[in-house]
Amino acid sequence: MTQPPDQPSQGGFGAPQNPPPQGGFGAPQDPRQATPSPPAQPPAPPQPGYGRPEQPGPYAQQPGPYNSRPGYGYPQQPGPYAPPQPGYGYPQAPPQFPGAPTPPPGGSKNPFKGRPALAVGAAVAVLLVIGGTVYAVSGDGGGDKKPTAGKSGPAEPSAAASTPVDQGDGSGDGGEDPENLNEGRKAGESKVLWYKEAPEAPGSGADAPGMWVTGKAVVKAAYKQVFAYNIGDGAPAWQPVSFPQKICAVTPHKTADDKIVVAYMSGVSENAKCNLLQQIDLDTGALGWKAQVADGALFDSTLGLDLSVTGKTLVVGRSQSGTAYDVGTGKKLWDKREYTGACFPTAFAGGSRLISVASCAAGNSKAHDEVQELDPATGRAKWTRPIPKGWKVARAFSVDPVVLYLTNDDKKAVAISTLKNDGSPRSDVESKDSFAPECGFAVLSRDLQGCTGAVADATTLYLPTESKSGPNEVVAFNLDTGKEKWRVKSPADETMLPLKTDGTRLIAYVEPSYSAGGQVVSIPTSSGGHGVSRLLQNPSGAAQVESGFYAKAVDYVDGRFYISTTRLSGTNQSKEKLMLAYGK
Repeated sequence: MTQPPDQPSQGGFGAPQNPPPQGGFGAPQDPRQATPSPPAQPPAPPQPGYGRPEQPGPYAQQPGPYNSRPGYGYPQQPGPYAPPQPGYGYPQAPPQFPGAPTPPPGGSKNPFKGRPALAVGAAVAVLLVIGGTVYAVSGDGGGDKKPTAGKSGPAEPSAAASTPVDQGDGSGDGGEDPENLNEGRKAGESKVLWYKEAPEAPGSGADAPGMWVTGKAVVKAAYKQVFAYNIGDGAPAWQPVSFPQKICAVTPHKTADDKIVVAYMSGVSENAKCNLLQQIDLDTGALGWKAQVADGALFDSTLGLDLSVTGKTLVVGRSQSGTAYDVGTGKKLWDKREYTGACFPTAFAGGSRLISVASCAAGNSKAHDEVQELDPATGRAKWTRPIPKGWKVARAFSVDPVVLYLTNDDKKAVAISTLKNDGSPRSDVESKDSFAPECGFAVLSRDLQGCTGAVADATTLYLPTESKSGPNEVVAFNLDTGKEKWRVKSPADETMLPLKTDGTRLIAYVEPSYSAGGQVVSIPTSSGGHGVSRLLQNPSGAAQVESGFYAKAVDYVDGRFYISTTRLSGTNQSKEKLMLAYGK
């Protein structure tokens, strides 16, 4: 049996006016798997960003207005990607975003069920964090360097053979179930439609990024392969696509016509790079265009990539620049490089809008971050918003509207700030609660969009509070004022995480306990959160398996709930699950 998971917390914004309660807002953390046989209590002190310290750490409550907990964990020693020496005009090497924590060993589940808090105390006026005037600059639309189209490195991925696909009807018979996860299913409980075991992985573990649901299949990347299963019965939708080396990045979103792009490593040596791209059709498994991403200038490497999709544009982010492709054809569209003020684009976030974050004037008194909205077709900036000195953009909780999670090392503070459609300040979130969305681990990129549990629509931001004991709450904030609108308590003792909105309701996932299955619930957004209804109650017979998804991707589509791991343990003690699908 798997052990109950530990659920670390995620970040928040807004420079606090008053000292928040100890444990304040905390930092988004990586829900990685820990060791299979844990000690009686977490090691003291834990590595920053993982587990709650037994004693106040260096970023505990301190005198002064900015005493909330730090953003993403602050390393005590410089990492392998420390910034270059000041004076060369290059930004701090963003392969490691502000204070990226050291990953825990790849392994099994963590039994410590707490979350470090996301410290966001009462926010100051918006102009304190992102004030100033809006000014426009032109994006860098030029550049002559082109990737080597049609070449994918020393080895090629193997194409999948197309097979018939079950359209699905919202139920499904679950296929073969040798473990009988539906045994003892109670009235009113959903059932496990099907589940899949994880592929073999190295003993140190391996990443299993992404999960994409189409009208026909649910597709999952794991280590060196991409798998696809019929949504109804879990039968293979097409043969797995196998890569010669491990997958190192994926587009978090699919295109409107169900395409994704996967990046994989060029080799296994210390000099190997994450620079080979492959487009995949999610409905058929057919391999589309491929490309090799060229390195940029000095310090601008492809050791790690950010991939994002906006409309028909794929943006591949290096450590200090980005290159855009037509996601359908692989044609290069534009480069985004250093622009006025020694600003180096270090991260991108896609979706309905394309956002870029740059590190500017690093190494001198004018050092700061900047946020831009880019035209996906040309790469030119529609607007630019400078972030005050000392503040770093660590995550984008939303790109439409723009909701940013900021960290400040010097002030030991974090903030959540929102922008209007023209890039001007909209509000800072004001709260003394501790919030805990789940954010994935990132070392070689900022991974701006790697958080689950922070959801925004046109008028409202929804955040889950930290659960120290008993049920947590989802709090709705007015994006125009940053103030709380309403809150609703989880219907169970476990944490409730917002997943998405559909215009009239917020869909949320209530995590399982060790003995009770999780829930999918609907929260009306126009009634102050009143009238929460349960869409699915997952079976208690599969609760321990569901609890075992410590680092996970989740989605609710057309009456089915999907949960998959995003980290393979690599252990042989028991066969871990890759994915489960639930329905009525």
